[in-house]
Amino acid sequence: MAFDLRALAIATAGFTAFVNLYSPQALLPELSLEFGVGAGAISALMTASTAAIALTAPFTGALADVLGRKRLITAAGFAVLVPTLIMTFAMSVPQLVILRFVQGLLLPPIFTVAVAYVGDEWPPADVPRVAGLFISGSSVGGFCGRFITGVIADLVGWRVSFAAVALLTLAGVMIVTIALPRERRFVRSGGFSASAWQMLAHLGNPRLLAIYAVGFGVLFNFIATFTYVSFHLAGPPYYFTPTLLGALFATYLSGSFTVPWVGRAILLFGRRRFVLGVIAIWIAGALMLLAPPVAIIIVGLTLCATCGMVCQAVSTGYVVTTAKEGRSSAAGLYASTFYIGGSAGAFLMGFVWSATGWTGCVAAIVATQVVMAAIVALAWERSRI
Repeated sequence: MAFDLRALAIATAGFTAFVNLYSPQALLPELSLEFGVGAGAISALMTASTAAIALTAPFTGALADVLGRKRLITAAGFAVLVPTLIMTFAMSVPQLVILRFVQGLLLPPIFTVAVAYVGDEWPPADVPRVAGLFISGSSVGGFCGRFITGVIADLVGWRVSFAAVALLTLAGVMIVTIALPRERRFVRSGGFSASAWQMLAHLGNPRLLAIYAVGFGVLFNFIATFTYVSFHLAGPPYYFTPTLLGALFATYLSGSFTVPWVGRAILLFGRRRFVLGVIAIWIAGALMLLAPPVAIIIVGLTLCATCGMVCQAVSTGYVVTTAKEGRSSAAGLYASTFYIGGSAGAFLMGFVWSATGWTGCVAAIVATQVVMAAIVALAWERSRI
């Protein structure tokens, strides 16, 4: 039973982090109208949190060395409640942006340290299963953060939506506090100085840089697609409400059913060939977003979500197998470039949206995917493991 409770706690940690990260996304059109700002300006709510994550993600492993894994996960979970609750009283976009930045600073100690906990505390044969539960919990958290806020905003307003996210966060942190035991197999590393030297070494590794570049592109496309499709469908001729916009993110759950099969696909096709095929399907899904019928747009979003999550799963595993030393710092750097990509996707696409609308956004997304494919083809090794 204790084993099952540990796995539940890990999945809940993923849920807790991502319900906060994505909570404003379905609300952006409504907040844009509320505060009288454009799509690019209100998308700073996504940019702020992902930029903050990019700043802190590489260093959370070293911080866990000092504080301990469970202690850091639960402390960050309780701490993120504060900015989430204060957001319900925000009176301007700058206030919301600052609070979102603080949220972002507090999220990496939850999700990156939870993954490290899995690697330390479970036998190697069980790690993929438990990591899959973490990814599933994260996916459900991302969906709930978007859908529940949209429904509540339609019923009683966006401020109550953020209060609901705070309540979900509190419930999640309580589950983690009760169900997750203190780490037993954790071995402390050399701390901040050792992590810094390891990161410098990783930045001189061309193969790791190629993986980081793909990670950048994955979240760039995710955030660009799911942020600006909300503005596309909130306008004419669709006029989607926050509830309908939140429901769109059910497509995000599709990857949860696909990720567990990634290992088998890599063994069958080889990592590079498999990822190139996934990116080709991803491009097709992105092009479907230009079609007027909502049904085709939903199919396109499903393909985009699934392919993006598969690329993320492959890239994360590739980092661990490529870095022979300092794997935690290598994974931290990957997380940093991943979220820098998300910040760029929210920020830069705002200019594209203002200049060329949804068609230009899709063109920029496809162009990014083509660059990713070129990097994989030229810089990723031929390997089936």
